[in-house]
Amino acid sequence: MTEWTLGAVFDEIAGQVPDRLMTVCGQRRSTFGETAERTRRLANFLSRSGFGARRERASLRNWECGQDRVALIMHNDLYPDMVLACLKARVVPVNVNYNYTPREVAGLLAYLRPRGVIYHRGLGAKFADILPAGADLLLSVDDGSSVGEIRGAVTLDEAVAAGETDAGVEASPDDLIIVCTGGTTGRPKGVLWRQADMYVSSMNGADHQDAGEIHDRVRNLGPPWFAVSPLMHAAGMWTTFSAVLNGQTVVLHDTSKKFDPRAVLETAQREQVGLMTMVGDAYAGPIAAELGQRPYDLSSLFAIGTGGAGTNLKNQQALLEHLPDITLINGYGSSETGNMGFGHNHRGSHTDTFAFREGGLVLSEDRTRFLEPGEPEIGWVARTGRIPLGYFEDSEATNKTFPEVAGTRVVISGDRAAVEPDGKLRLFGRDSLVVNTGGEKVFVEEIEEVLRGHPDVLDALVVGRDSQRWGQEVVALVSLRHVSLREGVAAEHELLHRHCVAELARFKAPKEFIIVDRVKRLGNGKADYRWAKAIAAQTVPALSEPAKG
Repeated sequence: MTEWTLGAVFDEIAGQVPDRLMTVCGQRRSTFGETAERTRRLANFLSRSGFGARRERASLRNWECGQDRVALIMHNDLYPDMVLACLKARVVPVNVNYNYTPREVAGLLAYLRPRGVIYHRGLGAKFADILPAGADLLLSVDDGSSVGEIRGAVTLDEAVAAGETDAGVEASPDDLIIVCTGGTTGRPKGVLWRQADMYVSSMNGADHQDAGEIHDRVRNLGPPWFAVSPLMHAAGMWTTFSAVLNGQTVVLHDTSKKFDPRAVLETAQREQVGLMTMVGDAYAGPIAAELGQRPYDLSSLFAIGTGGAGTNLKNQQALLEHLPDITLINGYGSSETGNMGFGHNHRGSHTDTFAFREGGLVLSEDRTRFLEPGEPEIGWVARTGRIPLGYFEDSEATNKTFPEVAGTRVVISGDRAAVEPDGKLRLFGRDSLVVNTGGEKVFVEEIEEVLRGHPDVLDALVVGRDSQRWGQEVVALVSLRHVSLREGVAAEHELLHRHCVAELARFKAPKEFIIVDRVKRLGNGKADYRWAKAIAAQTVPALSEPAKG
């Protein structure tokens, strides 16, 4: 079997279907052939500008990177092209969250030390005070904004024009992609993936025997896929490349504009998409609500995939009620594990477990063995096989998260889970978010799911707060659907408490419910637990649930 680079797979596809539409984003429509030419020229420009590999993989330890890095501070438009161009030049593309503050981005860039930064011009204006951050190259991508260019920047059009002559660089399957973690509970880390491993584990790829296998995969064109989530996060990027590297057309949500469920559904209707992917409740809730407001012709739609953050059962059922013929696919994974598993739901049926993808397993709590189906123990989600090398420049975290167990190298995700008798994964939640209250362990995601199921609750986050009596106590931050409900705080506290104890053990019920105008989430829809913990710590517990039993 032969390992492949993403650039080589893409060029084989573009050679077979050069005139096939590859991406749609806003007003831009690009074919496979156009993207192949654009990425070739930009790769040549990067290579001739001195960017590339400095040391080969074989001479490096798992947390080391021997290639130049380029940070991508970009909306969805042309994002896949920049990733491919970097990889063709043996340069490491690194995702940067444009929702971060300039201070946070400056800290991330100081950690990553990129030699180049590629950014949309409007985002360049947002971060102008902290760029170039030591980079040798600033490359600006036109986004239609009226702001001026950063001094010394090169435009994408200039770089593409300058890259006509072939630089003669041959990429390696060992060349890296760095995926920065979401940083929901701490500073983001850079996860080092060999591109050949990421292709197989998270982009629906394979170790193809020859180019003919790739050609066979692209003969039949299905309806377009629609990546609604930002590509700056792993889930969105993996979805997009899973489609592109199988010759499918991908519609990219124009993330330069504020998220608008009506615009999303109008795009899905216009482009006749077959599959939509999104991130949890932050997307699913508004889209389900919009489907209830006006009719859309989504007869081409066969599936909605959601992952990266939890999707409440209430929102799942609402989507299936409005779109009864689709399959709702819940995905589970992380920057460290890749796509780990999927659960398929239909109208009238629901599963809350995940079928493992290849290499998925659960490690015992003491991390010494792998659990068998049906064992009652709650262990750690793990994966073997095509997994990342480690964390950029962090040997300690690499050795902890990517150890050997019984002679097999694994990645341990930090999520707690068990293996059902049928071999499927039952997920309990992230260990870093477990609240130890009165000697009992509480998984906050379980409580959040119950709270979001209440008809008055729009969104909820649950965190732990220091307590003299319990060590830690469970606190919920809740936003309500109707403003009038916020006026009776004591009554609402009692109502939410009764709702929780009706479905959960009493020790799991929050000791306090903090009513907020809006639950803060990150740009990818994931919970902002740092914000939630700060609010909980600042709030005086005047309405704490009294001790019982």
